[in-house]
Amino acid sequence: MISMICGEPPAATAHDTDPNQPMTGSDRDSRARHAALVAEIKAHDRRYYALDDPSITDAEYDRLFAALQALEAADPTLIDADSPTQRVGGQVRDGFASVRHAQPMLSLANGFDASDLEDFDRRVRKGLGLDADAPPVAYAAETKLDGLAISLRYEAGVLTVAATRGDGSTGEDVTHNVRTVRSIPLRLDTADPPEVLEVRGEIYMPRSGFDRLNDAQLEAGQKPFANPRNAAAGSLRQLDPNVTATRPLTMYCYGVGEIRGAPLPATHSATLEWLAALGLRTSPLSAVVEGASGALAYYDSVLQQRDGLAYDIDGVVIKVNGLADQLELGQVARAPRWALAMKFPPEEAQTEVLAIDVQVGRTGALTPVARLAPVRVGGVTVTNATLHNEDELRRRDVRVGDTVTVRRAGDVIPEIVRVELDRRPPDTAPFEMPAYSKSFDRERRIRGLEHFVSRRAMDIDGLGERIVAQLVDAGLVETPADLYTLEADALLALERMGEKSVDNLLGAIARSRRTTLSRFLYALGIPEVGEVTATAYAQHFGRLEPLLEADAETLMEIPDVGPVVARETVACLSDPATRTLITRLREEGGVHWPEHVNSGGEDGPLTGQTFVITGTLEAFTRDELTARLVALGARVTGSVSSKTRYLVAGSAAGSKLDKAQRLGVTVLDEAGVIELIEGR
Repeated sequence: MISMICGEPPAATAHDTDPNQPMTGSDRDSRARHAALVAEIKAHDRRYYALDDPSITDAEYDRLFAALQALEAADPTLIDADSPTQRVGGQVRDGFASVRHAQPMLSLANGFDASDLEDFDRRVRKGLGLDADAPPVAYAAETKLDGLAISLRYEAGVLTVAATRGDGSTGEDVTHNVRTVRSIPLRLDTADPPEVLEVRGEIYMPRSGFDRLNDAQLEAGQKPFANPRNAAAGSLRQLDPNVTATRPLTMYCYGVGEIRGAPLPATHSATLEWLAALGLRTSPLSAVVEGASGALAYYDSVLQQRDGLAYDIDGVVIKVNGLADQLELGQVARAPRWALAMKFPPEEAQTEVLAIDVQVGRTGALTPVARLAPVRVGGVTVTNATLHNEDELRRRDVRVGDTVTVRRAGDVIPEIVRVELDRRPPDTAPFEMPAYSKSFDRERRIRGLEHFVSRRAMDIDGLGERIVAQLVDAGLVETPADLYTLEADALLALERMGEKSVDNLLGAIARSRRTTLSRFLYALGIPEVGEVTATAYAQHFGRLEPLLEADAETLMEIPDVGPVVARETVACLSDPATRTLITRLREEGGVHWPEHVNSGGEDGPLTGQTFVITGTLEAFTRDELTARLVALGARVTGSVSSKTRYLVAGSAAGSKLDKAQRLGVTVLDEAGVIELIEGR
């Protein structure tokens, strides 16, 4: 086969470039050779990328591909959209267009232990009207890949659009980049394709490919990627498809969205088999299990295999197998009632403490940080772990040279779980915190200013660490109030500050003068007071003055405010330096905010009702919605509990939505909360 079709193509003729000319025998021969070569390369692509079963060497494949390129170079009319040569990228684009999903890409409720899985099974059985004597529910079980969700739209069998999940309703058009992923067919492998088929799946980067990519990044003097998921997401969102084409991306499909012109099978598992027959890649670890016990056994089995897999997973997904049953169960908010993502516990690893450094926080507190020998934990290379404070450091007795067990709390924040005392070297010594010095004063001032201007505080764009440090070192800014007296001439004297940068910065400072009370309180950097407590203070008092006069006992009457928080708040707000700063910010800086119409315990239509807001909102900012709810007497908190009356869920809602569903809390989307507010 190879020797027959890999000869030199004939030179181009007039007939090769003019479709209006009659086809000659030579034309027919070229098209026949092209069709045969395309078919053979596609067959090898499928064996290699979809089936993991290559039948020829890389060198032989490269010869086939080069022959196809030469044939198309001699006769460009042979090229069509699904030729293997059309996967190699294209022109650099200016940005990504938006794509509205024909059917929303739903998120999943999460479970973490056997009781969560049993509760899910109980809800499914109740929703389907099954009594205790009914047979177990059949579930389709799959691995939960740690990658990037994608939607592929095929029209008449040809890939036309590929889009990211985005907010579930609207994603980004990444078609040009997805065309470079060789495990994704450009044309479905069927002579009778559906009119429209929207395939849902996960694009990811295998561990081996991730390691090769990072080696190449380091060789080129570039920053390595933190983990395979970030590498996959960054690769797929390249503006230059030629860059994406060099990245080792692949995909597993896990379901369908819109479908027209073809019947769906009766079960999810059969749907996956159908997708595989169309040339789409599906997980080899998919299975059908019976009831909660079968799902739990599958979970345990995959957990044992996790470390040996060629790719990262963070759990398994359990779905009701019958599609008619899925339809009957329906969904809540943006998650289906018929599926559950069972998350794995955080991974742990052992490493060595190389050093312990001390960082200065926004309030001046010294925070010890362990510098670790790099270790892979949960798909991420961990090099640092906070030791929280001096008391915690002494309690754990972490020392330089110790071997420690590290995990990522919630698969996000690195933490030291324990010191392996049996491996402690004999010459280690307890760590001594350094005495406070003038250098700490500078760092404290910089950290405090960075916090004041941060997005969730006063939101002054353009004031990063470099510029803040310059302002402090130049003596232009000592306290946040000094930011509002800055002039253009002084800023222009700073390094790398041009007129446009100065204009943008002064504009951002001016816009920050109008804020909210909760943002202002958070920006002050009161010890122990985060966004949630600052919001609680703003909701309870409505104005700043009553808060300034409150004692600790009064503050502890506010839900979730304990004695430590109350004591720190009173100490900070009664400090003369804080009072002077507040006065300067309001009088010299012009910082102001709207005061709540209904506050301090006055009755309103939503008085006594507790709300939690999660996810991304479109009609409001979170602060705007909070202000409107509080004006009606509601209380808005940051965590879901049995006392929560409503959860307002925007797009990409996560664990708060899961907890609300478990507790039976009423979930409102944006339309629902608008109806609630305006109907009052």
